[in-house]
Amino acid sequence: MSEPTKDAQDDRYAELAARRASALQMGGDEAVLKNRERGRLNVRERIERLADPGSFREMGALAGKGRYDKEGRFESFTPSNAVIGSARLRGRRAVLSADDFTIRGGSSESTVSDKWVYAERYAHEMQIPLVRLVDTAGGSVKLLEQQQSTKIPGYSAWPSISLLSRVPVVGVALGACAGLGAIKVAASHFSVMLRGASQVFAGGPPVVKQGIGVDIDKEALGGWEVHARQSGVVNNVADTEDDAFAQVRAFLSYMPSSVFETPPRAEARPPAPGQVAWLDQAVPEDRRRIYDPRKILRAVFDEESLFEISPLFGGSTIAMLARFEGQVVGVLANDPRVMGGALTSAAARKTERFVDLCDTFHIPIVNFVDQPGVMFGLEAERAGTMRDAIRAIAAIEQARVPWFSVMIRRAFGVGGGMHGPKHGPEGRSLNHRVAWPTARWGSIPIEGGVAAAYRRDIEASADPKARRDELEAYYHRLSSPFRTAERFGIVDIVRPAETRDAIRDWLVDAVQLCARQTGIKQRGLR
Repeated sequence: MSEPTKDAQDDRYAELAARRASALQMGGDEAVLKNRERGRLNVRERIERLADPGSFREMGALAGKGRYDKEGRFESFTPSNAVIGSARLRGRRAVLSADDFTIRGGSSESTVSDKWVYAERYAHEMQIPLVRLVDTAGGSVKLLEQQQSTKIPGYSAWPSISLLSRVPVVGVALGACAGLGAIKVAASHFSVMLRGASQVFAGGPPVVKQGIGVDIDKEALGGWEVHARQSGVVNNVADTEDDAFAQVRAFLSYMPSSVFETPPRAEARPPAPGQVAWLDQAVPEDRRRIYDPRKILRAVFDEESLFEISPLFGGSTIAMLARFEGQVVGVLANDPRVMGGALTSAAARKTERFVDLCDTFHIPIVNFVDQPGVMFGLEAERAGTMRDAIRAIAAIEQARVPWFSVMIRRAFGVGGGMHGPKHGPEGRSLNHRVAWPTARWGSIPIEGGVAAAYRRDIEASADPKARRDELEAYYHRLSSPFRTAERFGIVDIVRPAETRDAIRDWLVDAVQLCARQTGIKQRGLR
């Protein structure tokens, strides 16, 4: 076979350059300008804002649709509306998969599906995190005309579920994400959407109108109020795209690259001594007074290390990633300012997902307990709160990650029993727990129990309030945490200002245990 001439080589290189240039032009000047007028970044600007400068290495830039003359010579090229590649985020490797809205609205039916599936398989096989930047109009019926056929739903080569048991997966909703786009956002360990500028739904307003006859706009159907506050489908909300990208980088900074590693350690930044000393006054003596649990957490963990997940959903429970002397930990806490801290259906679902996340990626859990019990009442029963509580209990009991409970005020009933594992896998259920002197626990709260058990006695008394106070004081003395400690029902009782010392000693052993447990868990994110 003869060698190609220099002219032939030059033609090929010129075609390569032309195709690459077309890929960089995305949907063309007019489409890019229209996208900018909508106040949105284009796909390549998004990647530049998210990734470390100069670190993005594109894959599959030449995937798309070429046009040829009658003799089969190349004329022009329209790129696929999926942009994929590898990059670094804060110096660590990640795979990026992003929709290009300037080409057919990012429609999942107008892309080369093998391309974005390859990105997900690459993350799966190379064991590095995956970030999806989702901005897709979903499927399109026009594909039928183009292909003169249709297909059974699904992508057989897409490891969508096994990914969740292997590497950190992040979904970012940057526009209206319908159908497959909604799945890409929700099938993740952490998801974030834009306030007022992105939506997530199985089917958009036209589909809803046609299918069930309801007129509704995109924001009311799948905006941040729906999914970050009410459904919990999306974890966090961002005010801008840059804010969303900052949250992605922050979340991944707590994660190992895969389940075969442990989370990276950072420089220790302990709280100020004054903050730690303040803990002794953190919980009011009057049990009817509330307090700010986040202020307590800021006084225990490293400065500016608290990263909250789903802050608007299930607000009676707080779930955070944090660092303690540089080491990553998962933090749970009850918020008495929301529903009294009771375990609602949403709070139970939030707990379940967070425990699964920490267990999957070998992150020790510290739980600050002030739990009055499972929420009751008609709305709670209709929401299936007890069912969701049982699912959360299952997540706690199935977890193998080390667990430390700090009993700070209340732990009553089924909800209080969820402070930590009791019957874990393979008999491993060691819940290392300490209490503050302010803590109380039992089957039911003293106040409610006295009112129920001594109702007639109190009503018949000359001074019902004084009699009730007398009975409550008596039972509170019996429920002193020191009496539990006498029977070794609690490992230790500590002054609140001593909590960091207790966690520090336990965490040394917990981190070593996590290092010995790396690998794929029998059950990943459920």
